[in-house]
Amino acid sequence: MSEYLVVGAGSIGSAVAARLAAQGHTVTVASRRARGPEHELVTRIGADASDAQRLGELATGCDAIFNCLNPQYHRWLTDWPPMANALLASAEKSQAVLVTLSNLYPYGPPTGPMTPESPFLAKFEKALVRATMWQDALDAHNTGRIRATEVRASDFLGARDQSMLGDRIIPRVLQGKSCRVIGEPDVLHSWTFTDDVARTLITCAQVPSAWGRAWHVPTNPPRTQREAINDVADVAGCHHVKVAGMPRAAIRLFGLVNPTVRELPKTMYQFTMPFVIDDQATRTEFGLEPTPWRDGLDAIVRSYR
Repeated sequence: MSEYLVVGAGSIGSAVAARLAAQGHTVTVASRRARGPEHELVTRIGADASDAQRLGELATGCDAIFNCLNPQYHRWLTDWPPMANALLASAEKSQAVLVTLSNLYPYGPPTGPMTPESPFLAKFEKALVRATMWQDALDAHNTGRIRATEVRASDFLGARDQSMLGDRIIPRVLQGKSCRVIGEPDVLHSWTFTDDVARTLITCAQVPSAWGRAWHVPTNPPRTQREAINDVADVAGCHHVKVAGMPRAAIRLFGLVNPTVRELPKTMYQFTMPFVIDDQATRTEFGLEPTPWRDGLDAIVRSYR
């Protein structure tokens, strides 16, 4: 069996490590607080993700490095560059495949379904950081220094998470309380199950045809925020609740004291216009399909109960 290094022990990093261990692989999970799933094949180590020498040591002998990091949102501009550089250096030193989890920010406001080949048109700072990370990795791949791939997902749906339809919405639905959502409640949006993200990352690490390209996680047909919330209620056996958009004035006011909310206006387009990904290339190349919509929602509801 193979050895892998997973950097980051959040919901995705932990899911990747657990899946790899279930396949019989040896996994090291590196995170600041030495967290991760408990399994006899998983070693949890405390490490600074910006320490290239330390990551290089941990990656020695590994088949792939999974970048599942998620710095604090308001610290992306300062934290991502040294972390990304350290990961590139460790991949070059170890010759492990670098598999990076990313998002859809670089595309900017879409004019139709987004494919992995859609141009990077966004100009806001956080999108530029993610775009630069991929371009640096791709340049290193194309010059033969490393082998790299990137997996991009839309907004997460998972058990007990902090997503747009996670902790701030699902408990209210289960309690029959009304919900306020970011943006427009009735605009189509792609939602990606966290388990599907983990499956796609692992596949792209293990299949050479994935390297040197970016891929979208297989995702169910888009649902508006209202439809998704109603679907949660249906799966849970609850009555539909009132769903309304959050006033922009309230977002601006809350942003004065919350650095994460302060950034929302720059990405509000994701919830005010159709925000849909095209995952056909991933399905065709790897035969991957998303978790059936209601099955995934059922698992999430059970995690809250």
